[in-house]
Amino acid sequence: MADEPYLAASSTLRHGPALVVLTGPPGCGRSTLLQRIATAAGGPVHSGGGLAMLAGVPALALSRAVRARLPGDDVHLLAEAVRSRVRGGLLVLDDLQHCDPATLAALPHLARTCRVLVALRTPHRLSDQAYQALREAATAWLGVPPLTGDDALALARRTAARLDEATLAQVLARAGGNPLAIIALARQAGAGRAPAGQDIDQIGYAIATALADLPRPARTALAALGLLGRPADAALLGPGAADLHAAGLVRAEPGGALSPVSAYVAETAAGLLDAAARTDMHQRLAQLTPPAEAARHLAAAGDPAGAYRQALAAADHATAGERADLLLFACGLDTPVDLRVRLAAADAALVAGRPADAATVLAAAGARPTGAAAPLALEVAVLRGEALLQAGDPEAARDAVTGVPDTAATAVLAARDRVLLLAALHTAPMSALDLADKIATRHPAPPPGVAAALAAVRAEHRVPGWDTALAQAADPAGDPLISRWSAWLLVEHLAADGRLTESAVVARRAADAAGTALAYGWQTRFLAAADWALALHGRRDDTDPEAVLRQAGNLTDLALPEQARAYATAATALIEADTGLLAAARARLATAPAHPAADWVTREAAWLDGQPERGTGTATGDGLLAGLHAITARWAAHDLGLTAHAPIPTGLPGPARRTLTAWAVGTGFPAAADSWHPVALREQIRCLLAAGLTDTDRDRAVAALLRAEELADTAGLTVLAGRARRGLRAHRVHRDVRGRRSEGGLTQREQDVLRLVAAGEPTRRIAGQLGISTETVDTHIRASMRKLGARTRTEAAALAFARPDTGRGTSDNSEDGR
Repeated sequence: MADEPYLAASSTLRHGPALVVLTGPPGCGRSTLLQRIATAAGGPVHSGGGLAMLAGVPALALSRAVRARLPGDDVHLLAEAVRSRVRGGLLVLDDLQHCDPATLAALPHLARTCRVLVALRTPHRLSDQAYQALREAATAWLGVPPLTGDDALALARRTAARLDEATLAQVLARAGGNPLAIIALARQAGAGRAPAGQDIDQIGYAIATALADLPRPARTALAALGLLGRPADAALLGPGAADLHAAGLVRAEPGGALSPVSAYVAETAAGLLDAAARTDMHQRLAQLTPPAEAARHLAAAGDPAGAYRQALAAADHATAGERADLLLFACGLDTPVDLRVRLAAADAALVAGRPADAATVLAAAGARPTGAAAPLALEVAVLRGEALLQAGDPEAARDAVTGVPDTAATAVLAARDRVLLLAALHTAPMSALDLADKIATRHPAPPPGVAAALAAVRAEHRVPGWDTALAQAADPAGDPLISRWSAWLLVEHLAADGRLTESAVVARRAADAAGTALAYGWQTRFLAAADWALALHGRRDDTDPEAVLRQAGNLTDLALPEQARAYATAATALIEADTGLLAAARARLATAPAHPAADWVTREAAWLDGQPERGTGTATGDGLLAGLHAITARWAAHDLGLTAHAPIPTGLPGPARRTLTAWAVGTGFPAAADSWHPVALREQIRCLLAAGLTDTDRDRAVAALLRAEELADTAGLTVLAGRARRGLRAHRVHRDVRGRRSEGGLTQREQDVLRLVAAGEPTRRIAGQLGISTETVDTHIRASMRKLGARTRTEAAALAFARPDTGRGTSDNSEDGR
């Protein structure tokens, strides 16, 4: 039974990317089991872990593992930097309870592509949010059980070989299967000491008793390690370091620093100090450590004023997330805090992407925009409003700045107006336009933040010139946060209006700028949005679908923000579904984040797959996506023979509105198809299909279906081409438009069939997707096997796509492909 966690963890990690979490109380053997699993895992092992006193240093635990400095302020870039180094190896992190927030946030992303093994001591102090995210991302959550009777007895005998059976039994009864307690109690018994009472912490008592045999300098050095919470040089620990090494209580790390073999033993040693001795040691450590650590030691020593000064001194030499951590730490001390320090802390937190922390530190200021502190208090109010806005609480943001008067300084007034305008855009969109006019009058030459907010409101209401204004606000030469936010709004609004190629161009340009600035999260969002726009556009004269599929597919393999993952997944799955790879599309969509684009592709793929009952549902998104949801629902209703339809959504681009109107009145599909021509090829084809199915004039219906088939075949939209052929068969259209066939080569139809065979599709599904009979599918498979010399259909599919010359110079567009 004791080996169950080992076997479960090893099996889980052997099968690919996974996050395995080992948990248990102090001394249960988590670290030993961690090392045992890592040794048996095979391949490169990257080992690191958290350090108690340095838990605020961004990405420290991961940096220790991969032996490289990592970007701790961008979680997705951090995860990708680690993934690129770990690859097929194993990432091992001990003492997760001491890991920094950046490491904890990166673990769910790493679990998608890497093998990750971590140990978490219980009880822990992880936040509820971090703990829940860890539980959800974990492939296996394994408690380390107590040692079995035989294993516990063997460990006790190895520790103290001369103990009699009665004493051994007493040791085991008191230790409760905890390895650390067994070792400590066995040593205690071997030294002839009386056992502790049943009503106290057996592990702590046993460790305390064992440590009592150490020389005083060694106990002091071990206690210092416990208070430091990280490895330390022997010189810092003093003369007792040598005795600790001789006793096997510390080990040397690369570089010569000493770390405790058991962090819990070191923490217990620190806990044995009385209050005065602990305070004195913290004060001495504060004199020997860098300012950032010194501040925490002074706080632990009961000197909040000294800790405050040291934290500010350290913050002056820190950057990004580390600076934010130090300033927030200073603001949390029980000592008077200058409003300017709170402003600096909030500003640093906003830059580091922590708006909730920024809002909290300013809320604790207690200042109001009146009285002697009014000038600074006004700055506090507007910065808190901006933080609440970025944290997703527009109503609280509006309330935070309501007391800022019109007589405030120009910069403060501009910040207030920006918050009020963007809050109104979220809470009362119709009134935001009137407010925008008033603010524009108040700021004839608006600063960048106000200009971006004005552009956002006008874009939401599609005021003429909105795109030009938003493009100006998105200028990469401006404030990075404002320009990226404005560029993202521009990308999404253009796509919502059906201006897909323009959206892709803007997204690519913004991605380049974000990449230059190493803003990985923004860069991948823009790249994914560009791929989505191009995949939906689908015209070969503007883009290469194969290139889009490759780019979007590569993105899905990386550590991405949820929005980027949703767009990249939707783009890849849409191309796969349209070209007949429905099994691959379904598998990909099963792991897609919730997003209107991914939701629509999921329903569209179900409809393409002959499952119209799964193509209905409530539309999500707005603009073009809302229209696509409604169009797919119309097709699903048609296939199911339903007559009741939902009303046409408002705010749709012209082609979507014309298509839904044609469905409502039963005519007008050819005109709707023409309107889709510059927007989305697949929707143009679907309108032609609808015309062929609904037009009562046979000649017009056949002409529309022939045009749909031609467009779909040319673009490689296999499933829509199959729909067109089924419609033509219903009109009894038979024709022979055979293409040239090279000697021994495969026809285009044979390639289509084998591509679906390779995707794992059965004959029935292949027939449905290509619009041919099951007998014809079998004929194509047999012909392909004969040409390729294959014995099975699977071997034929493998051979067809392993040979670069397969199918070159061949085509066969006849109805049955023969």
